Amino acid sequence: MNLPEPPDSPPIVATEPLTMRERRAALKNRLRRRGMFALPSMFTLGCLFFGFFGIVQAMNLRFDYAAMSIFVAMVMDSLDGRVARMTNTQTAFGAELDSIADMVSFGAAPALIVYEWALKSLPSPRIALAAAFIYAACAALRLARFNVQIGTIDKRFFNGLPSPAAAAVLAGFVLLIDDLNIDGASVAWWAFAVTLVAGISMVTTAKFFSFKSMGRRAISFTAIAMLAVGFGVVLMHPPTVIFAVFVTYLASGYAVWVWHALSKRPITPVAIAAVNDEQANK
Repeated sequence: MNLPEPPDSPPIVATEPLTMRERRAALKNRLRRRGMFALPSMFTLGCLFFGFFGIVQAMNLRFDYAAMSIFVAMVMDSLDGRVARMTNTQTAFGAELDSIADMVSFGAAPALIVYEWALKSLPSPRIALAAAFIYAACAALRLARFNVQIGTIDKRFFNGLPSPAAAAVLAGFVLLIDDLNIDGASVAWWAFAVTLVAGISMVTTAKFFSFKSMGRRAISFTAIAMLAVGFGVVLMHPPTVIFAVFVTYLASGYAVWVWHALSKRPITPVAIAAVNDEQANK
C-alpha cells in the first residue's frame, strides 16, 4: 500500500546566531519598553504616596503639611494619564491602579484630615463621623460612576464635581484657616458644611468643565501671558487664591445647572455644546 506523499514544505533556512551587540540592543529595547509601561504607574504610586503622607501628617497634627500633600497628589494624578497617552502605554491595570490611588488620596485622605482637624470637635461624635463618611462614600461613588461612564459621555464635561477638585476644596479650606492661625475647633461647623457640600457635589448631575479640549489647541501668546499673571496672583497669598479658585469651580457647575433650569433647557453635555455652537456661529 503506497502512502500519499506529504506536501512540499518550505525549506528551512538556517539563521545566523545574533551577535553580542545585537543581543544587547534587543535587551535594551525590551527594558526601555517595559520602563515606558512602568512610568505612568510611578506617577500613580506617587499620588497614592502623598495621599498616605497627608493622613500620617494629620495624625501628627501637622495639618498644613497634610493639606499641601493633597495638592501634590493632584499634580501626580494629572501627570500619570498624560504620560500614558504620550507614551501610548494605557493599560487596564493602570486604570484600576489610578482609581484606587484616587480613592485614597482624594476620598479617604481629605475626609480623615478634616475629621482630625475640625470635625471631631463637634458636640456629637456621630455627626463628625457621618460627615467624614459621607464625603468618603461620595468619592467612592463618584469614581465608580466615572469608570462605568468612560466612552459614553462628553469628555469636555465631568458629570459631578471631580474628586480631586472636591479634595482641593477641603484641603484649601484647611490651609487657609491654618494660615490665619485659627484653630480648627472654632470653625468645626463651617468644616462640616464644606465637607458635605464638597461630598454631595461629587454625586450630583451638575456639569463641570473638564478643560480637556483646551489641551488640544495651540497655546497662544495671550494664554501664556495670562498664565504668568495667574502665577503672580497665586503668589500674592496662595491659601486664599487657591481656595477661591476651587470654590469658584465648584460654584460654576451649579451656576450652569441653574441657568439651564431657568432657560428650560436640558442639563446635558450635548445641550451645553449646542449652545456654544450657536454662539460661535453668530
